[in-house]
Amino acid sequence: MIPNSQTNPFFTVAVACSNLAIVRDYPCSQYNSDTASVASMTEDDIYRASTQYRLWSFTPETLASLRATTNAAAADRVRAAFRDMKPSVKQENLNGAVHVGTKAEVDCLTIEEEQKLVGYYCLETLELVDFCQYQTNVKATAVQYLKRFYLTNSPMTYHPKEIYRTAVYLAMKSEDNFHYVKSFAEKLDNVTAEDILAPEFLLTQGLRFTFDVRHPFHGLEGGFMELLAFTNGQGMGGPWINKSAKELRDDMLAIDSGPGTSTHATTVKEVVVRCQSAHGKAKELLKTSALLTDAYFLYTPSQIWLSALLLVDEALARFYLDAKIPPLSDMKPKLFTTLRQCAEMLRASPAAQPDKEEKKELKRIVKKLAQCRNPQNLDLVELNKAQKRDPNMNGGEGLDENVAKKRKLEREKSMKESDDLFGSALLDKKG
Repeated sequence: MIPNSQTNPFFTVAVACSNLAIVRDYPCSQYNSDTASVASMTEDDIYRASTQYRLWSFTPETLASLRATTNAAAADRVRAAFRDMKPSVKQENLNGAVHVGTKAEVDCLTIEEEQKLVGYYCLETLELVDFCQYQTNVKATAVQYLKRFYLTNSPMTYHPKEIYRTAVYLAMKSEDNFHYVKSFAEKLDNVTAEDILAPEFLLTQGLRFTFDVRHPFHGLEGGFMELLAFTNGQGMGGPWINKSAKELRDDMLAIDSGPGTSTHATTVKEVVVRCQSAHGKAKELLKTSALLTDAYFLYTPSQIWLSALLLVDEALARFYLDAKIPPLSDMKPKLFTTLRQCAEMLRASPAAQPDKEEKKELKRIVKKLAQCRNPQNLDLVELNKAQKRDPNMNGGEGLDENVAKKRKLEREKSMKESDDLFGSALLDKKG
């Protein structure tokens, strides 16, 4: 509700920015229908308008169904490609493995094997960004690009080792941390700039040309600042919470120190240290577990950071939510159920470093992949060159036929218009 201009010379508009509400005051003389529509929009409304919500948010069932469909379609294309090869033809792939073109049934990767392989290259992405000393947002965005790409593409079609470097390069550009591709390639062993650029258009297609990724980091920072404000007696509860800032501070000082204890912090300094500790632990979860699981596909950024806080300090998270949500609200138990589910997912996240058994399993999957890769897409650099020479080609995952026809018509129209503008070609006349 917008305050009456006669009693308040300013009205306040909350604008959501990366899950952190920024409050702006506008003079009432500037109030119009446009600002009214902004004022009426909640942070939830703004998030629901994002491509992340519209295109990349799923239920567990739809996510599993999408992956099953992708795996089945890729397996069918691989088997068809091998059947089309002559029995006597042998094709060596980039790993040195030999494909024999027979009509025998190809043993393709399962959905679980694909997920393990993609998960491993998500870890490789984290290590690569850390090695290059790029920003945290680049790391998080690159991993999400890789995970999004393999929702509708299979490792049997495009090997993750050829995509994850390009995901990092594209994330650098998206997160305004641009480095020239040549300088990026020089940091890597046996990788050229062409190797990084070749799959870039394939990756953008797989991302459906949507590059915005909403992360939970800003939300966590906003929540941490609010917790510190509570400790200083300056925090504000939700509009339905009938407690003063001092009362909320006293409630915060009375929170139990941790699981299994009945003690609580007695000084503001101790509470501040506790908040700082919870903030650091939650941030580490967001930089690892949240990226390596399906959290981004199943939960909103605010749910993810609140779940991380719930996991590292449940009493502190409960105090924060109690200060924001009415005590008798029907939403509170539903919210806690969702947060606990997300927290359990973060808890069960794969380890940052595979153990001996996991490495053995990954080697088996990689060896199996070498025998079931789509032979039409073994060399992405050459495939990229071929598509540039012939934009109308539709080999493997080339241009859609309708798109190719449209581009051809546009080129012909452009050539005709240029002839009309400059006249017909000059002819040499003799004599």
